[in-house]
Amino acid sequence: MIKKILPIFFAAALFVGVPTTMYANQAIEIIENDFDEVSISVSGSVLHVTGANGQNLQVYNVAGVCVMNIKVDGQDKRFDMNLPKGCYIIKIGRTVRKISIR
Repeated sequence: MIKKILPIFFAAALFVGVPTTMYANQAIEIIENDFDEVSISVSGSVLHVTGANGQNLQVYNVAGVCVMNIKVDGQDKRFDMNLPKGCYIIKIGRTVRKISIR
């Protein structure tokens, strides 16, 4: 008899519940919004980069070897990629893109 009453008692206690009070903490983390976002596009073998003034442009092949490292000295720049056809990874600051040179 007790084995049947005990689960019913515990289930009833769960439905009744105990009131709890919760408080929200103040936000202490500040998230940087990068409104000057870098734009990377490629047409043929010409790489077009905007919004990367003063940053380093790094080009990696699919093996992870850095094949080109250039300092971007303007807001709107075009670079002629004298690289063999294939897939490459472009890294400018925290922005990383995959491109294909045909």
